[in-house]
Amino acid sequence: MAGIYIHIPFCKSKCAYCNFFSVVSERQRVDFLEALKKEAVNRNDYLGDEEVGTIYFGGGTPSLLKAHEIKEILDVLYKNYRVTDNPEITLEANPDTVTKESLKEYKSMGINRLSVGIQSFSDDDLQYLSRKHDSKHALRVLEWIHAVGFEEVTLDLIYGIPTLTDEKWHQNLEIFFSTGFNHLSAYALTVEEKTALGQRINKGVAAPVDEDVVVRQYDILTQMTENQGFEHYEISNFARQGHYSKHNTIYWKGGKYLGLGPSAHSFDGASRQWNVASVKDYCESFPFEKETLTLADRYNEYVMTSLRTMWGADLDFIRERFGDIYVEKFKNTIKRYILNGIIFQKDEKFILNDKGMLFADGIAAELFI
Repeated sequence: MAGIYIHIPFCKSKCAYCNFFSVVSERQRVDFLEALKKEAVNRNDYLGDEEVGTIYFGGGTPSLLKAHEIKEILDVLYKNYRVTDNPEITLEANPDTVTKESLKEYKSMGINRLSVGIQSFSDDDLQYLSRKHDSKHALRVLEWIHAVGFEEVTLDLIYGIPTLTDEKWHQNLEIFFSTGFNHLSAYALTVEEKTALGQRINKGVAAPVDEDVVVRQYDILTQMTENQGFEHYEISNFARQGHYSKHNTIYWKGGKYLGLGPSAHSFDGASRQWNVASVKDYCESFPFEKETLTLADRYNEYVMTSLRTMWGADLDFIRERFGDIYVEKFKNTIKRYILNGIIFQKDEKFILNDKGMLFADGIAAELFI
């Protein structure tokens, strides 16, 4: 099963910490939507014979699109791709860009999963992050989502914010559990130098991230989600059984996906390509860059993504896909992490525990060839 990702680049404003490609002007909206539909038609052979089981509208702020605009995109996809009978169709949404009516329209056209950028239920944190909604409105939107009848909903929260105390983080998680939603994406605040937040911190006008606080709040997160029956199925993702994001799982399990829109990435099993991060250039000619992956590249990517999940790295899979040399490299390097107690072995699978997931990238890098 393959996935299609659609990057909607428009935002009402740029959040201080955001490092994704987006623009605050919608001047090229009409041209962009026409270009997007054209790209979808032009690349309908990219996934080969794979059925499309997931469609994901990300951004940017996809919930800035009108319902009929989303429907037109979906119509093109259904016409040009082998879409399964009941695909997972996800829309990322910011609380300040939806209404109860727009939620009803999204649901009526087949969108069956929402990913809502709450980030915090504390106004101090939202102001630090330059979010445009407040906590009161966020709670109102969640009530609308329940009333409209969305069953698959992801809420995004951020921890490690300098204004976020451990007590407030605990409260944020309690509020999340009280909503009854079955999926939580919780991210440690990371600061990129070129973002507005990075520049403010460098100038000394905003407090920096304290790594000790990040680790402490991560511990609170893993303990509280486990107590509530959530599975820690990927470093930043927690869900009750059966409510995992199918689209994101395609990424983590090395499946094929097509990315449409400026800056979107695609993977066909052997190569990666990514579109230009410019609305103007994208609308004119769809320029992209491409990288053909070596066997070592594919092994390294498998190790990196698999260790991020509760399913872990599978030695049988490594042997079958990459050969005995890679198996020996993996086994020899992984030993000390097993002895340290941050990786456990279950049959031929090697899985990081919660503590180990804090160091997943570094561990994966040591396993690379």
